[in-house]
Amino acid sequence: MAEPRSIEVPPEAAGQRLDHFIATQLEGVSRSRVQLLLDQGDVLVNGAQAKASMKLRGGEQILITGEPHPAPLRATAQDIPLDVVFEDKHLAVVNKPAGMMVHAGAGETADARNSNTLVNALLFRFKALSATGGDLRPGIVHRLDKDTSGLIIVAKNDAAHAALAELFSSRQISKTYIALVHGSVERQKGTITAAVSRDPVRRTRMTTRPADNARSAVSHYEVVRRLDTRFGKFTLVRVRIETGRTHQIRVHMASIGHPVVGDTLYGASSQLTDQAAAQAAPSRAARRNAEPERLKLNRNFLHAARLAFTHPVTGKPIELEAPLPKELENLLARLEHREQTPSTPQ
Repeated sequence: MAEPRSIEVPPEAAGQRLDHFIATQLEGVSRSRVQLLLDQGDVLVNGAQAKASMKLRGGEQILITGEPHPAPLRATAQDIPLDVVFEDKHLAVVNKPAGMMVHAGAGETADARNSNTLVNALLFRFKALSATGGDLRPGIVHRLDKDTSGLIIVAKNDAAHAALAELFSSRQISKTYIALVHGSVERQKGTITAAVSRDPVRRTRMTTRPADNARSAVSHYEVVRRLDTRFGKFTLVRVRIETGRTHQIRVHMASIGHPVVGDTLYGASSQLTDQAAAQAAPSRAARRNAEPERLKLNRNFLHAARLAFTHPVTGKPIELEAPLPKELENLLARLEHREQTPSTPQ
């Protein structure tokens, strides 16, 4: 239980909003945290609850009864099905579905975003994991984006975590992805070496534009097949990455003009539209009224399909593969006019 804190509003604070004023009085406390305290009734003004937008007059007595600095979050176990493709007493490899975050962010509260993560599922399945990553990231040695599926390695103890981290650092773990990108990639094979940094304007994005804090990134791609469809041209590529920068494949492919299908953050359209039907209409009026077929993928067409490495404890070679998920196979089938794979009930 937090010790109540009393603040007297000085005359010079007259006219300020209550939430703005409190945020200036509590060091290191965000306005969103202040809003939460107000919503919970943990802030009293002259003995009564008040709204965040209340305008102060000066002289009020504010009593804060809640905890401005909540205790650090810990990930908790949650019974969520896992597709474990390899396991021993040192490590495990899991086939993560798209839509699942690997772990909650350090700034998250104990709400829905701190649940249904891969870490929650791992704690339920394996009980004990390495503590090297901290309370919110037990066992996590590397990551996959939320909307990327595929293979991810998990450390069960600190020794395995350290050994795996060294393998990643020395680029001794081979990671291969399958991606469907917009357009027809010109070269059959290629290497992208553009350094990657955080976009200074849109902080959720990465960029290959030159920056002082850019980190080296290397992606090797190879064309698997080209698709010329009524929804446009696409290229299925196999991408092997030497480095593991945030959004690396997504930003690299977008940088050469071929964003990953479904990746609206890096320029892909939100849906694929069949223009052929409308163009075939007999008149201009018919073309205007034609409703073209649209395909929508609620994730990125990016899948971590293969991992190859030497087991850091036993020394045995490990080679693992995960097939494309049904939703990606079905999109390819729609584009290529093939029979779709029946969906697995969720």
